[in-house]
Amino acid sequence: MAVNTTAHVIGDLELLREHLGIRRWLVWGVSWGSVLGLRYAQTHPDVVSELVLTAVATGSNAEVALLTRGLGQFFPEAFERFLAELPDGERDGNLAAACNRLLESPDPEVRARAARAWTDWETAIVPAPPRSVERYENPEFRMGFARTVTHYFGNDHFLGEDNDEGVVIRDAPLLKGIPGTLVQGSLDFGNLLGTVWRLHHGWSDSELVVVDDVGHTMGASGVVDALVAATDKYALR
Repeated sequence: MAVNTTAHVIGDLELLREHLGIRRWLVWGVSWGSVLGLRYAQTHPDVVSELVLTAVATGSNAEVALLTRGLGQFFPEAFERFLAELPDGERDGNLAAACNRLLESPDPEVRARAARAWTDWETAIVPAPPRSVERYENPEFRMGFARTVTHYFGNDHFLGEDNDEGVVIRDAPLLKGIPGTLVQGSLDFGNLLGTVWRLHHGWSDSELVVVDDVGHTMGASGVVDALVAATDKYALR
């Protein structure tokens, strides 16, 4: 995992683009993919024609704090179960980093319990149907997902020391000239921090589409319709 960082993945995207001979391309991102897509566009604006993002996140430390600890006041029972799986001495610190250390344990049972604890917490904080996530029942997916998410959450998304307030939102003006569509569910808990609104207002060429009664997902019909409409629009440019 040492070479799985935001900078490394952006480098991989550039190698792929160059290998395929693509001069400029539309960048699509969902959740963590929206963080990556935004940062890629901010560091390589000349090769991004448009951005289409949904379940929008920006990778700020405030977002991580909300998703790992702040939502505990809304889901206290689930949060208590999550905390119980972490070492006593690490329950007041960076919870994602603490969980990630368990996921890197040489003991397979410790790793398995930590992966289950993480995905159980992720499922508990989904505010809208469907509340179950079938892919989390696959042990291999569960382990890979938990390791990757906690790796990024526990390391400031590898965006640097200035990420408490959000490097991506701070650098939103770098997206000037790149059209983009942000499709966000009204029940996505990232909205509690105003993340997508702050990004939209800092990025003059963006369009914000809010879909009612939808959480952090791209599969709801209203979200799919908005994403298809955006890509159709950009295809005609």
